[in-house]
Amino acid sequence: HSHCDLFSSQNYPLYIRSVPTENELKFHYTVHTSLDVVDEKISAMGKALVDQRELYLGLLYPTEDYKVYGYVTNSKVKFVMVVDSSNTALRDNEIRSMFRKLHNSYTDIMCNPFYNPGDRIHSRAFDTMVNSMMMQVC
Repeated sequence: HSHCDLFSSQNYPLYIRSVPTENELKFHYTVHTSLDVVDEKISAMGKALVDQRELYLGLLYPTEDYKVYGYVTNSKVKFVMVVDSSNTALRDNEIRSMFRKLHNSYTDIMCNPFYNPGDRIHSRAFDTMVNSMMMQVC
C-alpha cells in the first residue's frame, strides 16, 4: 500500500492518490499529522529553504504500519508519501528520486498556461507517472 499527496503552502490538497484506492480514508489522519511535522521543519529551516530549489525532508515519522516521507519546494508546496512499513527494500535515495520525479512533473503542470496555481491537479500524464511510481513501492 502507498499514498501520495501534494499540498499548497496553505495545506490545501492539490492532488491525492492511493494504491489501492480503498485505503484513501485510512491515510487521511496520517497525512494530516505529517503536515504538522513538515510545517515545523519548514519554520525551523527558515531562510535556508528559500535558498534551495527543493528540500527532501526524509522520514517524517514511522508508525507501526507506515513510513511517512516529506519533501517541500521553495514555493512551500508540500509532497507527502506514505509507504507500507513492511517494505524494507526501499532506500532513502530511491524515495528522494521519486520526490524529484514528482517535483519535475508538478513543474510541467505549473508551466501549462491553462493551469491556475492552487487548483486541484487533473492531468492524465501526472496520474500515469504517479501510478507507475507507486506500483514500484507496493
